[in-house]
Amino acid sequence: MTKMKWYDDLSKLINVNHVKKDEPLRTYTFTNTGGEADILVSPETNNEAGEVLAYCYENEVPVTFLGNGSNMIIKDGGIRGVVLFLGKMKDISHNGNKITAQAGAKIIDVSRYALEKKLTGLEFACGIPGTTGGALYMNAGAYGGEVSDVLESAVVVTDKGELLAVSAEDLGLGYRTSNIPDRNLLVLEATFALQEGEYDVIKEKMDDLTFKRESKQPLEFPSCGSVFKRPPGYFAGKLIQDSDLQGVQIGGVMVSTKHAGFMVNVGGGTATDYVNLIKHVQKTVKEKFGVDLETEVRIIGED
Repeated sequence: MTKMKWYDDLSKLINVNHVKKDEPLRTYTFTNTGGEADILVSPETNNEAGEVLAYCYENEVPVTFLGNGSNMIIKDGGIRGVVLFLGKMKDISHNGNKITAQAGAKIIDVSRYALEKKLTGLEFACGIPGTTGGALYMNAGAYGGEVSDVLESAVVVTDKGELLAVSAEDLGLGYRTSNIPDRNLLVLEATFALQEGEYDVIKEKMDDLTFKRESKQPLEFPSCGSVFKRPPGYFAGKLIQDSDLQGVQIGGVMVSTKHAGFMVNVGGGTATDYVNLIKHVQKTVKEKFGVDLETEVRIIGED
């Protein structure tokens, strides 16, 4: 099958305006890098996402999931097959002390929604730039909190297009990890169990965390967020800083001088620049401190 055939078939499953061929992915990532997707599909409902996945499975079409591209590097060769973009699935609702958000809703917006409803527990997420689906995928966390602390359940779709309701315990949530990729699941929505709180108290905490984030992170440049996981007994940023790597640049990508755990696109950077700089930082830290830095950012696509 050719990508034109995929395009024609998928255009019959969902709105043709939500199916794009040879779509540049740099506009979908926080790094402003990445090649083209053969086909990019943007479903609006759980059923549409399930139908697209079922089609890909039945026809052996490779499929890649994409949220808002915040903690991801898409290589310059792009992605073959179908990219399933969830940016149109972003509804948020609540029932009592529980909030349900579709996978494409930004987790920051979910935390703000919780504030409006005077519900506490998601304050830590007020500075995480990813989507709800991405937050579950990697059990996102910050400032002492993480998704697994408040997640109650999720709706997922298998690679066969089957919709499933699963509990948080079923997802194997650990430090910046889950079993979602290993099981080839796509998160469609998540339900968080929160506690009643006071608006002013919740807002004060969120304002404090937002100030800390804005004062310490290089938000003025495109970046992929925190590049490395925290190695046991160390802090990745401190190891990079102590290796005199801040300001080191390959192509248009530089180790941030504001926060060593970040790499920023200072102009014209490519995904290849990012990958090469990551490898250089890993090699240097290993040689100086004997510590292996494991990437937190996802690196996908073709060279």
